[in-house]
Amino acid sequence: MTSNTRDGDRILGSLRSADGTGIVRIEDRFDTDIEDLWSALTEPGRLARWLGEVEGDLRLGGEFRARFFASGWEGTGRVEACEPPHRLLVLTMTPSPPEEHPIEATLTADGKQTILVWEERGMPLGQLAAYGAGIQVHVEDLAAHVAGRERCDAEARWGGLMPRYEELAASSH
Repeated sequence: MTSNTRDGDRILGSLRSADGTGIVRIEDRFDTDIEDLWSALTEPGRLARWLGEVEGDLRLGGEFRARFFASGWEGTGRVEACEPPHRLLVLTMTPSPPEEHPIEATLTADGKQTILVWEERGMPLGQLAAYGAGIQVHVEDLAAHVAGRERCDAEARWGGLMPRYEELAASSH
């Protein structure tokens, strides 16, 4: 199944914990080549269409400020690794309370499609389900962008995903 088909019940993520913090891993297949998906993840103009407002230096070692549409997250980040078109690692930071979250995107070409693995680490365990639902909304918005569609109604989609992610969180302990 690909991201380009909407299935309201489809859960893309898995949840786990390590060292007392939560990890969300989302995996999906996109009907586009690896260069196009890489571009959607790294070019400021394209990021602004599906993820949110991003200002600053998006090159290796660069720092940026962002506000994500779907989750409302606001903060700063730094590009820790950039291996085009296969791996991007950013460290996001929120000022209050001060928290750091590594976000790693790994892309793998598979014929004319691309497999994306998006993993975020360091979340509070009590909020793992909410993070899972929110990150899936971001990945679905990326899929919509790549397919030429508009972003979803993030609040409604998040609400629809939450019960399933709460079940995942309960079974991951």
